[in-house]
Amino acid sequence: MGRATKTPAAGRISRRDFLRSSATAGLGAALAGRGLGQDPPQAPPPAKPAAAKRADEIRVAVIGCGAQGRVLIESMLRIPSVRIAAICDIWSYSRQYAGNYVKRYGHEATAYEDYRDLLASEKGLHAAIVATPDWVHAEHTKACLRAGLPVYCEKEMANTLEEARSMVLAARTTGKLLQIGHQRRSNPRYIHAIDRLIRDERLLGRVTVAYAQWNRAKADLLGWPERYAIDQATLEKYGYRSMTEFRNWRLYKRYGGGPMVDLGSHQIDLFGWVHGTTPKSVVASGGLDYYDNWEWYDNVMAVYEFETKEGASRAFYQVQTTTQHGGFYETFMGENGSLVLSEIPERGNWAMREPHAPEWDSLAKAGLLQSETLPIQKSTTKNIYVDVRVTAEAGRWPLPVELAKPAHQPHLENFFAAVRDGVPLNCPAELAYESCVAVLKANEAVKARRVMEFRPEQFKA
Repeated sequence: MGRATKTPAAGRISRRDFLRSSATAGLGAALAGRGLGQDPPQAPPPAKPAAAKRADEIRVAVIGCGAQGRVLIESMLRIPSVRIAAICDIWSYSRQYAGNYVKRYGHEATAYEDYRDLLASEKGLHAAIVATPDWVHAEHTKACLRAGLPVYCEKEMANTLEEARSMVLAARTTGKLLQIGHQRRSNPRYIHAIDRLIRDERLLGRVTVAYAQWNRAKADLLGWPERYAIDQATLEKYGYRSMTEFRNWRLYKRYGGGPMVDLGSHQIDLFGWVHGTTPKSVVASGGLDYYDNWEWYDNVMAVYEFETKEGASRAFYQVQTTTQHGGFYETFMGENGSLVLSEIPERGNWAMREPHAPEWDSLAKAGLLQSETLPIQKSTTKNIYVDVRVTAEAGRWPLPVELAKPAHQPHLENFFAAVRDGVPLNCPAELAYESCVAVLKANEAVKARRVMEFRPEQFKA
């Protein structure tokens, strides 16, 4: 169960072969906006040739061209003002693919194995994207900041709070921007739902319960084309003991934080956003119950307790890696209704009103909600004791805001607008640090098998 597999030797690296070998099976990168095993987003239209430069062009270096790096590259290729000038990855397979791919769209990117060589050689860069494994986020981010570059760094910030804190302090010291990749913070549908409906309009009244999950089907470890295996000396130079650990770093404690950190950080961040405060405690249960070649827990169930201005609220989160039942979504439940969200609208894009709640028709007329879609009523039942009111769900009020872009694109656009025009970041390092504290503590709670309390000062870097 869960053995590493090696794909047959390849000739020229094709986009299909690369994405197949790097598909995020089980616990790979969280490719927002599509389910596990589905085709990647449609390639963007060709960009203008490099010679046709714009006055406001932003020249970017991408450090880390693996699964998540490719997701960000595909989104950046859709942003006209961005030019990918340099790429970096310790794996030649990733470097060759990424270099060939961006070249197809008019971006001439110089490829590097070592990020230090990139920073020493490249002149005229305006920003850096860090999409390397979590355990080197702090090293790479701080080096770029100190080189004078604003940084967009993927979540989770780091494996430890000490490293995450050092990133916040480096951004403060250098005065450079640091955006963390919690992309829902820039998703217009999430902004509309949370800021406008839940917080401004108080659509749900007092929020008393939140629930979120990210479930994935069982899967084997990721493999690699044999001819592109990294030699042992190079692996050890960059801190890896084997190709298996390099390809599946998320599962090992020295490199990643397991499913709870890798997936949970996206959604637990929303708990704080909705409640407008940080949690006061967390209790969790989980374990390494299925896989015999992982180090991290393959399932976690965590309950966070919040103390808001209106009273107590609890948020339940679960991540499973042996079933994809229900996929991934978030639900916020209040006295007057509930709101279900997901990056995939089919899994969450609506509100449901409690019968006693104030009317929502005026919100629909104002364009804040779409009109209610009534459920199909059941007219007959074999069980005469079942009340028909129980069998019919409440009607759904769809949200009027859609995102006609890849899920990460608005967050990258926000970052580049901050670099060029000085607009506020949607997820600066200080804000992401709060999420990092909450998420890392859940793994501690599983190990301790007890309630873990937070102190308010713990959320300040």
